[in-house]
Amino acid sequence: MLKKGEQIMYRIGPWNGLRWSGAPNTSNDPTYSGSVQITRDEVHYTLRAVTDSVLSRSTLTPNGVGVRSTWNDRANSWTTYSNMPADNCDNYALCGPHGICNVGTSPSCGCLDRFVPRDPESWDGTDWSGGCVRRTALSCDGDKFLKYSGIKLPDARNTTNNNERRSLTECQVDCSRDCSCVAYAQLNISGDGSGCLFYHADLIDIRTLASAGQDLYIRMAASEVEDVASVDGNKGRTRSIIIASVTSVVFVCLILGYVYGRKTKKDPSMSQGMFSATHVKDAELPFFSLSTVLKATDNFSDKNKLGEGGFGPVYMGVLKDGHEIAVKRLSKTSTQGVNELRNEVTLISKLQHRNLVRTLGFCAQGDEYMLVYEYMPNYSLDLTLFDQEKSRLLDWQKRFNIINGIAKGLLYLHQDSRLRIIHRDLKASNILLDADMIPKISDFGLARSFGGNQTEAQTRRVVGTYGYMSPEYAIDGLFSVKSDVFSFGVLVLEIVSGNRNRGFLLKDHNLNLLGHAWSLYKEDSLRKLVDPCLDEAFDLGQVERTIHVGLLCVQNSPDDRPSMSSVVFMLGNGVALPQAKQPGFFSERNIAIDHNSNDSNPTASHNQLTITWTQGR
Repeated sequence: MLKKGEQIMYRIGPWNGLRWSGAPNTSNDPTYSGSVQITRDEVHYTLRAVTDSVLSRSTLTPNGVGVRSTWNDRANSWTTYSNMPADNCDNYALCGPHGICNVGTSPSCGCLDRFVPRDPESWDGTDWSGGCVRRTALSCDGDKFLKYSGIKLPDARNTTNNNERRSLTECQVDCSRDCSCVAYAQLNISGDGSGCLFYHADLIDIRTLASAGQDLYIRMAASEVEDVASVDGNKGRTRSIIIASVTSVVFVCLILGYVYGRKTKKDPSMSQGMFSATHVKDAELPFFSLSTVLKATDNFSDKNKLGEGGFGPVYMGVLKDGHEIAVKRLSKTSTQGVNELRNEVTLISKLQHRNLVRTLGFCAQGDEYMLVYEYMPNYSLDLTLFDQEKSRLLDWQKRFNIINGIAKGLLYLHQDSRLRIIHRDLKASNILLDADMIPKISDFGLARSFGGNQTEAQTRRVVGTYGYMSPEYAIDGLFSVKSDVFSFGVLVLEIVSGNRNRGFLLKDHNLNLLGHAWSLYKEDSLRKLVDPCLDEAFDLGQVERTIHVGLLCVQNSPDDRPSMSSVVFMLGNGVALPQAKQPGFFSERNIAIDHNSNDSNPTASHNQLTITWTQGR
């Protein structure tokens, strides 16, 4: 185990005679071999290099990662052989009791089959600590066992065992006789297998393992098991159901497509295809009638208008029950706005996190297309942060909380949501603030979702906002989670300094905000970057750490930038930070800026860019 104080951070799982149950299958490892010797007085584990030529070491980093390294003569350096934890699912008890973590899905946490979330509302909000409970309670008498395959065995501290040679059938009989026994597994899977491991409490810290998982037999009510032998069983019947269901869906879609096609020809207002039957079904959003929206917004009165973007205007409204809403209305002259709203329907409606704006529903009637959101009384971050008077409302603690909230929202998008989402337009005007100044990431019109293990994509059409786009995206159209990290780093420096990156200018140099922060970092003068309106009322160490993290996020190479999980960890813990490298788009600008202009942020969501890159590539 790895522990921080009394808190368990990671465990490798019980020894099963061949390996640790939570470790990769090392039976054919050409470099190391491990063994365990158990006597009445001690348990002794030995890990040996297969050949004497291998030189290795194990270390525990300051941020709690166990690293095994092997010396590489050719590179004359240590090469990482393995990490503990290796991924998000290695975090201890991430999914709570009876939850199961799968690093290949989004979100990573789910309930074991025939279990349901203990607190569905918290579960939907990505708080999985409460875990799951059985759909049907146990009765002791008559209970049966369901086989779960390919998993890391649960925490074995609340277990008993029988080390005698016993078959799985005998293990089941023994567990059945003891009402406190909730699951069992084979104690030793080497050779013919022997012994029984009995669990007597909640099953905690389970994850899927593709090639090295074990079998666990969990006690269930008889009605939950019936004729199903295991979670992987009954495949034939399931396959038949799937084939029948898919055939039905295809048939229905063909009919809908035909009807929709005829409707499109007859009614020009449907030609945009904004909310087709497929989009509505996928979105699972409530429908708002046009009359409801008109009444709530006082017929889209100018006094209720909150702002306008490339898609069209946004209005504040009040429903009959007093609930305040914000309505994004597609402009009839908008072209790209159709795609933006369609994208939001299929993405944001499926996301639930306290740092993401919540979509309440949609309206599609005649030639009107709208999305309905929760109302944010403190509007967007830019309206407060970049206003000389209003910025005083944001003391350092509020700014730090906003930075942390944005980071956690991005972490959810990149790692823990059902889909891996790249926002692609993260900026101060797309951060909304609720009544408690809690930040909510908004405007997912340009967002893209990644499936499976996809980590990067390329587009020929670069869209976004000047000053926030990463170099690889602006120049080559490459976007990934690391391009969002770059935008987040820009936001961090803007929030600390109270200045926009684009249009930033000082008398003594022509650097943008990133270049200015980088210069102060090299001079060890980060205090000078802090917004003067804070009047020195801040924790200097926390401020400097935050700026340092921001600079790590805007480094020129995507590989040098940290992941959002690392960013959240670095912001919340006093670990040593790596040295930052020169940021992207760092160069002296030879430009003239009209200091009398009121337009200090000439941004747009859709820019066809022409950028001169000053470094050779």
